[in-house]
Amino acid sequence: MYSYNKQVRQVLRDTPDGLTVAQVASLINAPYKTINRLLRTMPDAYIDRWQKINAKNNYAAVWCVVVPPENCPKPNQKETYDHDIA
Repeated sequence: MYSYNKQVRQVLRDTPDGLTVAQVASLINAPYKTINRLLRTMPDAYIDRWQKINAKNNYAAVWCVVVPPENCPKPNQKETYDHDIA
């Protein structure tokens, strides 16, 4: 089975306001059910809010992903020594 993990993660990172399952599926040309199942298993994906989709009070989850920060740079020995003295 083809994995859509990278594509889903990238499209959600490119859209910080989030997307519904239908929007993600449409953007990457993937089956709705596959994307729905995938989002529920991705540890960095979460439902940010619910969006009303029609007059019948139906709502769709708007999904986002956590964008991890860059790793902190390792200090050099001189900087560590200077801070240890203070």
